Amino acid sequence: MGDSLLAALALVLVIEGLVPLLSPGSWRQAFQRALQLKDGQLRFIGMLSVAAGLVLLLVSSL
Repeated sequence: MGDSLLAALALVLVIEGLVPLLSPGSWRQAFQRALQLKDGQLRFIGMLSVAAGLVLLLVSSL
C-alpha cells in the first residue's frame, strides 16, 4: 500500500508540473483568477476535486 501511495503522489506531482512547464503564462493567469475567488468558491472547487478523486478510486478498484 505504501508503494501505491508513493506512486500516486509522484504521478500527481508530474501532472501538476506539466502546466507550468509547458505554459507558464496560462498557469500564472489561472492563479490570478483563483486569487479573486471567494473562500466558499475555493472550498466548493476543493470539495468537487475530492469527490471526483474518490469516485475515480472507487471505479478503479472495481
